[in-house]
Amino acid sequence: MSAAGTARAVVQRLLDLGVREAVVAPGSRSGPLALALAQADREAALRLHVRLDERTAGFLALGLSKASRRPVPVLTTSGTAVANLHPAMLEALHTGVRLVALTADRPARLRGTGANQTTDQRHIFPGVPYLEDVAGLDGSAGPVQLNVELDEPLLQGPAEGGYVRSDADAPPRHRRASDPFRLASGPRTVVVAGDDAGAAARVAAEAGGWPLLAEPSSGARTGTHALATYRLLLAHSPLAEQVERVVSFGHPTLSRPVARLLSRADVEVVHVGTEATFPVAVDERVRLVEGVEVEGPDPADWLDDWRTADARARAAVDTLLDADPELTPYEVARAVAAAVPPRGLLVVGSSNPIRDLDVMAAPSTVGERRLVLANRGLAGIDGTISTALGAALGRPGPALAYLGDLTFLHDANGLLAGPAEPRPDLTLVVASDDGGSIFHTLEQGAPEYAEDFERVFGTPTGVSIAAVCAAYGVAHETARTADELAAALGRPASGVRVVEVPLRRDRRREQTAALSAAVRDAVG
Repeated sequence: MSAAGTARAVVQRLLDLGVREAVVAPGSRSGPLALALAQADREAALRLHVRLDERTAGFLALGLSKASRRPVPVLTTSGTAVANLHPAMLEALHTGVRLVALTADRPARLRGTGANQTTDQRHIFPGVPYLEDVAGLDGSAGPVQLNVELDEPLLQGPAEGGYVRSDADAPPRHRRASDPFRLASGPRTVVVAGDDAGAAARVAAEAGGWPLLAEPSSGARTGTHALATYRLLLAHSPLAEQVERVVSFGHPTLSRPVARLLSRADVEVVHVGTEATFPVAVDERVRLVEGVEVEGPDPADWLDDWRTADARARAAVDTLLDADPELTPYEVARAVAAAVPPRGLLVVGSSNPIRDLDVMAAPSTVGERRLVLANRGLAGIDGTISTALGAALGRPGPALAYLGDLTFLHDANGLLAGPAEPRPDLTLVVASDDGGSIFHTLEQGAPEYAEDFERVFGTPTGVSIAAVCAAYGVAHETARTADELAAALGRPASGVRVVEVPLRRDRRREQTAALSAAVRDAVG
C-alpha cells in the first residue's frame, strides 16, 4: 500500500474508534499522516491541533483525552521526536488514559544503518502496548504506540477525502463491577478516594455512613460525607487511631498520612483497583477487588465524630489565615476552588498547589459536575500547562488551572501555538514564590540543610512571569491581595490568560507548622 493509502487507513480507523481530536507535531516522514489528519479536519470529521514541540504536543493530547474520555492520537515524525512523547506516555500508562502515540517510521530495511532520523523506535515506551498494524487498534483503556513505516514516495498529490466519523458515545469514565465484594457492617471504616476514584467512593461512604477522605482530583469530593481537612485529621486527631478498616478507590498518592494509614498492620484494607493503583506494598491485609457493595449503614456516631473534628479543624485553619496580614498560598487555593462554577473545569499542578487545595477546597454539591483533573499517575510537574489547555479544549465551559511558578516555567512552551490553532478560554493561576516551596515542608527544608537548600532545592529563577507571557502573546495580570484575586477570578477569560499571585516562599515551612499546630490544638 502507498504511504498515502496507509495514512488514509490509519485516520479512518481512528475515526471508527470515536476519535474527535488529534494533535500533530510537524515532520517529514510523518507527512502523509499529517495531511490525512488535515483533510479529516477540513471535512469536520475531527479537530486538529498543531504544536511545534513534541513534548507539549503529547501533554496536550493527554489533556484532551482526560477531559473527553476519548482516544486522542498525537503524531510525530521519526527519531528523537518519538522520544519526546515519553513523559506524556508514562503519565497515560499510570492513569489509563487513551493516548495514541502515532509514530511515523522509516522502512525496516533502514534500521541499523546511518540513514537520517532513523533509530529503532519500536517498543520505545516500556509497558505501553505496541502495534504496527492499524487493525489492532481497539480503543482499549490506556495508551498505545502505533508505529507506522512509510516508504517513499511519501506524497502523491492532495490527500484523499471522504472520511466518516463514528457517532459512538464516549465510554463511561467508570464501569460498574459485575461481581462486587460485599462489605459487612461493623468495623470503624473510612473511605479513601484517590485520583480518578469516581462517584463509587462517595456512594460507598454514604451507604455505609462512613467518613469520605477524598483527594481533589478523585471525582468524589462531593456530598455530605466528604471531609475537607482529612489529611490534618489523620495526622492529629485521636479518631485516626480508631480506624479499623479502609475502603480505597482510585490512585491515592497525595499525602503521607493516607499512605501511613494504608500501611498500618492493624487496619484491614479493601482496595477497588489493582496493585498498580495501590500506593504501598500489598500484603495479606489488603484485598484487591473490582467493586464493592455495602451491606448497610453503621451507627451515625462514627461519622458524626469525624464531621465535628473536620468542622473544628476548618475553623482553626480559617482563624489562623484570617489573622495573617499577608496573602498565603492556602488562601489562594481556597479562592481558586471557590471560583470553579458548576460544570466548570479545574486542572491542578503537582507539588504544593494540589496539596493546598486538598486542605482548603470545600466539598461540592452532588450533581454540579465540577471536574478537577491532575496528573497524579507519576505526579510530575511537566506538561501541566499543555494538559490544562488540552482539557479545556476537550471540555467546553469555564476552565481554570492552578499551578506553581516552577511548574509554569517548566512547560512555558505549552503556550506556543500558531495563529490558526484552536484556543480555549482558560485562566492559569500561578502561585508565584520564585522556587520550589514544597521542599521547605519536607526533610530537606530542615535547618541542617540550609547551606545548600536554595541552590539545589529552592531553585529560584528570578524570571519575570509577565515577560514570559508577553513573549508568547498571552494576557497577564497580577493579583497581590485576596480581593484582587477574587476580582480577577470573577472576570471571565477570553482566550488564555495568566493571573500571577506573588507569594513569600521563606515563610512556607513556618506556615505549614502553624497550620498543623492550630489543627492539633483544635482536635487533639
